[in-house]
Amino acid sequence: MSAPTWTPPAGTRGLIFDCDGTLADTMPAHYLAWTAMLGRHGIPFPETRFYELGGVPTAQIIRILAEETGVPVTDVDAMVAEKEAAFLTHLPAVRPLAAVVAAAAAFRGRLPMAVASGGYRDTVTRTLDQIGIRDWFDALVTAEDTARHKPEPDVFLEAARRLGVAAAACVVFEDTDIGLEAARRAGMASVDVRGWVGRGV
Repeated sequence: MSAPTWTPPAGTRGLIFDCDGTLADTMPAHYLAWTAMLGRHGIPFPETRFYELGGVPTAQIIRILAEETGVPVTDVDAMVAEKEAAFLTHLPAVRPLAAVVAAAAAFRGRLPMAVASGGYRDTVTRTLDQIGIRDWFDALVTAEDTARHKPEPDVFLEAARRLGVAAAACVVFEDTDIGLEAARRAGMASVDVRGWVGRGV
């Protein structure tokens, strides 16, 4: 299946895209930022674990890793700020993931579209600006907008609500198991873009 010729399932009324690793090739930059920040705190973060936690907000990942490694953390907010700032230093190198962006381009103006991400609003907005597509989307839902996060369905349900489209009529584009599980719990069809972008993990 190639993205430019992707055909929505019958009854599709809205499209919802994850950002990191789906629309934008940010995951290597995020991993560099993570390892730089966590290294100062003596917290290991193997790359496989990083991808397993894709879509989980930064603060939640820090708490998960602290518990897993037994390394106490005292100021999660400061660690979040440090990690996000480190990522932004790599932002100029971020590029669109062409196959997924092509799918979005094909339905721009034809179907309502949203971005639903576990990232923080400022970072996600700046990422979409970097790849030049922020104005393609009718709604943007980020970590600040829901109390629960992927694999819970809340971010996708909120995106559907803002689009004014029933959850069952939405299709989600995702690159992580956690995100695909969130789409399933939301009652939405989903597309695993890892085959499109060449990261079949």
